[in-house]
Amino acid sequence: MLLAMAAFAVEDALVKAVAVVLPIGQVLILFGLIGAMVFALVAVVRSEQLFSRAVLSQPMRYRFLFEITGRLFYFLAVTLTSLSSATVILQATPIVVVAGAAILFGERVGLARWAAILLGLIGVFIVVKPGASSFSVLSLLAVIGMLGLAGRDLASRAAPASLTTAVLGFYGFLAVAVAGGLYSMWDAKSFLGLSVNAMILLLCAIAAGVIAYAALMMAMRTGEVSAVTPFRYSRMLFGIALGVLVFGEKLSNSMIVGSGLIMLAGLYILWPRQVVEL
Repeated sequence: MLLAMAAFAVEDALVKAVAVVLPIGQVLILFGLIGAMVFALVAVVRSEQLFSRAVLSQPMRYRFLFEITGRLFYFLAVTLTSLSSATVILQATPIVVVAGAAILFGERVGLARWAAILLGLIGVFIVVKPGASSFSVLSLLAVIGMLGLAGRDLASRAAPASLTTAVLGFYGFLAVAVAGGLYSMWDAKSFLGLSVNAMILLLCAIAAGVIAYAALMMAMRTGEVSAVTPFRYSRMLFGIALGVLVFGEKLSNSMIVGSGLIMLAGLYILWPRQVVEL
């Protein structure tokens, strides 16, 4: 899980860097297509079916739409706002997933965890700072991206169990390419030739993304969920460190307070069930 979160943070930093020299839509399309090809190759080697009736199931259709929304808006947040703030807001995803599971799937949450969910959302509110003079509408990009990825995770819970990690990875990266195509039509910027530097950054970002996804699936499928899931919050530390050290970002008091509330709320929500519910 630590490897996955570190690789995701590196992926975000590399994507932010390559988006400086290439149009955002072009980066998304190339990132999605090459990543999908990697997972397609893995599926073929393992004799796994990429196209089956299960892929067309309703949960998978919802998952694909949420993946497009989450990936597109979080990608925009990473490239157009600070990496550290986008990473912090993304950490509210497990909190929203727990709330959604209670509402949609009837899972028992309890008053204590509902209070923690509210605390985590207050943390997001503090980071975004609506109404403050420093508020930027662009900060809402990370919020929309976070909600999209939470919807993807909820849809994944209802997805057919027959679909393997490689197949889910293939359609996940394919959704990124579709998101890039849709954004390119709206942005209407001409694609540019790839310089050696841009190609290296892009390939490294894709490699980090594939490693992160594979490590995440391995952690969730082989480790005890209650033990490994809290380590998701290490992504916040990796993302903030890269934002400060690589991109020279500054941490405000609201960022520190908000990220602390989000992490505390998330850790409590994800704590093993031995914790007494109110």
